[in-house]
Amino acid sequence: MRRPATPLFDARQVRRAFSRASAGYESAAQLQREVEARLLESLDFLALSPDRGERWSPGVVLDVGSGPGHASQAMRRRWPKARIVALDLSLPMLGEVAPREGWGFRETLGLRRPLDRVCADLRALPLMDASVDVLFSNLCLQWIEDLPAAFAGFRRVLKPGGLLLCSTFGPDTLWELREAFARADDAPHVSPFATIAQFGDALMHAGFRDPVLDRDLLLRGHADLSALMRELRAIGATNALHARRHTLTGRARFAAAAAAYEPLRGADDLLPASWEVITAMAWAPEPGAPIREGGGEIASFPADRIRVRRR
Repeated sequence: MRRPATPLFDARQVRRAFSRASAGYESAAQLQREVEARLLESLDFLALSPDRGERWSPGVVLDVGSGPGHASQAMRRRWPKARIVALDLSLPMLGEVAPREGWGFRETLGLRRPLDRVCADLRALPLMDASVDVLFSNLCLQWIEDLPAAFAGFRRVLKPGGLLLCSTFGPDTLWELREAFARADDAPHVSPFATIAQFGDALMHAGFRDPVLDRDLLLRGHADLSALMRELRAIGATNALHARRHTLTGRARFAAAAAAYEPLRGADDLLPASWEVITAMAWAPEPGAPIREGGGEIASFPADRIRVRRR
């Protein structure tokens, strides 16, 4: 996925949407918590790995797109001696991290380090090269149009042999909403999402090793289109495309979209909303490992080395 001539996403709108959603995000982000739990389960399997688990104890863990820090806190409990860095584009989101856990009894005794919080854009990570052992990113990369560049930045900050564990949404996400609005309006209402093949290609392009990708399709039901739109606003998932309509959708267009959505209503009397979730695990290469043949643009190992699991 090459960078388009005109950026797809309005980064300021992305920041505004998540900042507005910050106060209620934790209670609204049920889907995010479910995907997060699946990612964290991967760490349990790694702990059982005879070739990596027993000697693997990270010193620095970076949570990119941390939001209010739910995953950061989970990894802090898993690795109490590690330095956990929660990084997010939205300062109000990071402000939600502090009220739950700060300096307490365990921190005072040095049994667990406090969280570090960094407000920054993942496209320009303010960290030193080879400074991170584990980079975790849950449902954040769908807001990035240049995946190869993002993964190159991840690889830069990861230590040789460091772990990347991440997730994003795939192209079948909210297809029902996309098609409903397409019948009512010419403006785009749902972001384009990278395919699992594009996601894997971007990982290889950045030089990551032994990638394993999973694909899941999750369904959520909603009483009507208004309920779905309220949920999207509550998790900050509003339309941030540069090509979006910059005026109100209007009652007539919204009613037309709702009518187009209605035939999809299921036997449970709910409107379905699909979420295609792509998860990936990969390792930063060891020192001296080749990235591209002859300095070219083609990765030095074939695409068929990517392992894809569909559940």
